[in-house]
Amino acid sequence: MKPKTRLIHGGIVGDEATGAVSTPIYQVSTYKQEAVGKFKGYEYSRTGNPTRHALEELIADVEFGHAGFAFGSGMAAISSVMMMFSAGDHVVLTDDVYGGTYRVINKVLNRFGLEFTFVDTGNLAEVEAAVKENTKAIFIETPTNPLLKVTDIEAVAAFAKSKGLLTIVDNTFMTPYLQNPIALGADIVVHSATKYIGGHSDVVAGLVVVNSAELAEEVHFVQNSIGAILGPQDSWLLIRGLKTLGLRMEEANSNAQKIAEFLEGHDAVGKVIYPGLESHPGRELMQKQATGFGGMISFDVGSKEKAGELLAKLKYFTLAESLGAVESLISVPAQMTHASIPIERRGELGIVEGLVRISVGIEDVEDLIEDLENALK
Repeated sequence: MKPKTRLIHGGIVGDEATGAVSTPIYQVSTYKQEAVGKFKGYEYSRTGNPTRHALEELIADVEFGHAGFAFGSGMAAISSVMMMFSAGDHVVLTDDVYGGTYRVINKVLNRFGLEFTFVDTGNLAEVEAAVKENTKAIFIETPTNPLLKVTDIEAVAAFAKSKGLLTIVDNTFMTPYLQNPIALGADIVVHSATKYIGGHSDVVAGLVVVNSAELAEEVHFVQNSIGAILGPQDSWLLIRGLKTLGLRMEEANSNAQKIAEFLEGHDAVGKVIYPGLESHPGRELMQKQATGFGGMISFDVGSKEKAGELLAKLKYFTLAESLGAVESLISVPAQMTHASIPIERRGELGIVEGLVRISVGIEDVEDLIEDLENALK
């Protein structure tokens, strides 16, 4: 199947019992058993729910994985994957990760004796140098949030396999429509499905896809034990969101390219970061491992004050923490999504006060460019 067809016809389609084209919302907590331990596939909805299962089968299908798992949020998904490791284990991570990931690593998971090292995973030599005897995995975010740095998934995964390590990829920005890390050698893929997969600013969710039965058993054990599950209503919303993901990503990708080119030529804008621009160092790699450049753009307007002035004048860009919605969203990472990262660390990474991040939606691009042009004046 081609990508857009797989999004609609992958996984479990409809309901065999009734002929319903849409997967029903099974709003149920428990299930009748014919005898002790004899049940029709489901016993308790923390362990499994038919609507959630349909979503999990679909995301596994579109990510070319062995099994999928739906969580209550992207952070629940990432935290649960990390809980597969034990005290004393070490994980290497991309330095420019989402602020929430950085926070849970440094303020929560480190309490349990897990060790972490942040490096530029775009530099394989740094990754190799960071690996220790107790290293168990390499966690990649590519492109990164918010600096859109690109990591060679295939190269890192090959190195990880040579050392017996897992490769985990946060694929939130690219989605399974534009990038498939498991096909490139990754073992585990995570998504904040709140973003592009949901796509309509109406659900908070996380997804995990694994490439083997062994990893599936481990993730399911952690998820069932902790109870970090997604409810049936939200699962249904994600199934619906996935059906139009291809159309939305194509439009966002097209719009973002035009907006990035506009911004790069504007006198009031400093550095523009978008993988689709010739000026982006990761452009060639993105062309190799993805089928598009995504809908995220970051650009520097010079100061916190100028960023505030820009935000106050925009009409079609909504000031909000999230991304990946049908409407265009805008944020200032240093004050919003990455405020939990210490200021010194933000400075080292290049997350400056004047850095603005936009999530390009599916509005008419002429309106979005006109809105930015008026605000930048």
